[in-house]
Amino acid sequence: MLKAQVFYHRMKPKNKQQNRSIQRLAATTVLMVAMVFVVAAAIVPNARADQFDEQIKALQQANAGAQGTLGDLQAQAASYEDAINKLQVQINALQQIIAANLAEQAQLQQQIEAGKQELARQRQLLATDIKTMYQDGEPSTLEMLASSNNLSDFVDKEEYRTAVQKKIQDTLKKIQELQRKLEQEKAKVDQLLRDQQAQQAQLAGAKAQQNSMLTYNQGQQAAYNQQIKDNKTKIAALRAQQAAENARLFAGADVILGGSCDTSHGDTYPSPWCGSTQDSMIDYWGMYNRECVSYTAWKVSDSGRNMPYWGGIGNANQWDDNARAMGIPVDTAPRSGDVAIKNSQPYGHAMYVESVNANGTINISQYNADLQGHFSRVYNMSPSGLVFIHFP
Repeated sequence: MLKAQVFYHRMKPKNKQQNRSIQRLAATTVLMVAMVFVVAAAIVPNARADQFDEQIKALQQANAGAQGTLGDLQAQAASYEDAINKLQVQINALQQIIAANLAEQAQLQQQIEAGKQELARQRQLLATDIKTMYQDGEPSTLEMLASSNNLSDFVDKEEYRTAVQKKIQDTLKKIQELQRKLEQEKAKVDQLLRDQQAQQAQLAGAKAQQNSMLTYNQGQQAAYNQQIKDNKTKIAALRAQQAAENARLFAGADVILGGSCDTSHGDTYPSPWCGSTQDSMIDYWGMYNRECVSYTAWKVSDSGRNMPYWGGIGNANQWDDNARAMGIPVDTAPRSGDVAIKNSQPYGHAMYVESVNANGTINISQYNADLQGHFSRVYNMSPSGLVFIHFP
């Protein structure tokens, strides 16, 4: 037979007062979850099995929160990587444009230098031509007229001189104009390159920022993954301790695990409560279906005894106090038909005593010991640590 692993559960609230109590409890639980991330869960000597459940639950909640945060971080990382890739595409495209403009800039510079050289050459030609025409310097018009054989000769010489000068001057002007245009074009290309290089620097800065955020994000992911891994290790250790604790508390007890509406093992919990989703319905006593307290309330009522309306009074570990307040006997001596209460925090657990064995052990039935809202039976269980409500 399987050894019992016992879990303890609370009744769920019905009214606003209970809701406020649960909210305060939720705040305490959130604080506990936050503490789990900072320090290792302490292993308390001789701890009750339900304390292990609470520590395991807190670690599981912490892992669920960490997993959710990890999912967000992974989505952010994907966004960073997408931004980095897009920035790199822009950088690559801009780099190609810059390279083309640099080539154009170099070509324009070569043309400007060639223009300067041509201008110098044309100026030299002009000087040579003038020197050839006027060996003794520029003659006066009278001297040219006197040296000419006739007026027609003089006119020819004057026209030739004028034509040569005009041609050389026109060439100089064309070269100067070309040089001016080339320098204007180069100035535009120079400015364009400065703008593009500034844009490239901005893109590189944006990419560096995205890389920095991605690196930080990946560091956070690693930290959360480590926390999840550490918490899983702690959970495994707690489950091992829980198994040992259960073995100690229920030494010799045998468990039959059932389902819901498990009539084959004597489950009399009525439909539709047993056949509906756990915590989806409210029973006659204001408690949620397929919880330990709802089941034991039904068993008391089904035996023909009075079951008070305790839906708004509290959890299983408050039942014995509620019973005393109403004058219902409570002690540590089990009888058949009693409700056995495990007074462990924070919620406790309620079981129905089916019978008492000659050796003092008890046989009980219960709901929700597996956290799944299922019926189960435990045989030859020690009554140690339990209190028993003797409903009249």
